[in-house]
Amino acid sequence: MTPLRRRLNALLALIESVCNPYRPERHYMRGPGPKWRARHALGKAD
Repeated sequence: MTPLRRRLNALLALIESVCNPYRPERHYMRGPGPKWRARHALGKAD
């Protein structure tokens, strides 16, 4: 592959990554929910 072709591919990959609307870091896990907390509550008698 020629150097020019490699640079064009890198540039296209950069443009594609910037234009991609999906951002996985925006969909991170925020921790356990209320049902998990209720099941795993410490010091709580059933």
